[in-house]
Amino acid sequence: MRARLYALSELEDIPGTRVFTARRSRQGYHLHKFCMSLMQEENREQFLADERAYLDRFRMTEEQKQAVLARDLGRLIDLGGNMYFLVKIASTDGWSAQKAVSSMSGMSADEYAAMMREGGRSPEGNRSIREGS
Repeated sequence: MRARLYALSELEDIPGTRVFTARRSRQGYHLHKFCMSLMQEENREQFLADERAYLDRFRMTEEQKQAVLARDLGRLIDLGGNMYFLVKIASTDGWSAQKAVSSMSGMSADEYAAMMREGGRSPEGNRSIREGS
């Protein structure tokens, strides 16, 4: 057995970041199956025609279904989602990757792009939730 270099709880101490762990992978399994179904045009059409009925085909939690309906990608990440899967929801709605990512930042797509062009989010105040730094 390999020794861990750090406790898994340390992964929860990064402000604004959700590290995709094995636990999150298990939590998001059915959500990801739904997202992958959107790779097929017929499924995208069925989803957009009756989103709730389509979501009910999958064994997602009610919280996950509500977050999909609200297009709350940040909440979906909290509920086990991985952005590589969630971007399929955004693409189904015609969103750019920039719009999808900016939707989780509280900024418009243009504000997000400007922040990234200026070097991204400052690490100051974003290093530790526990330490407030």
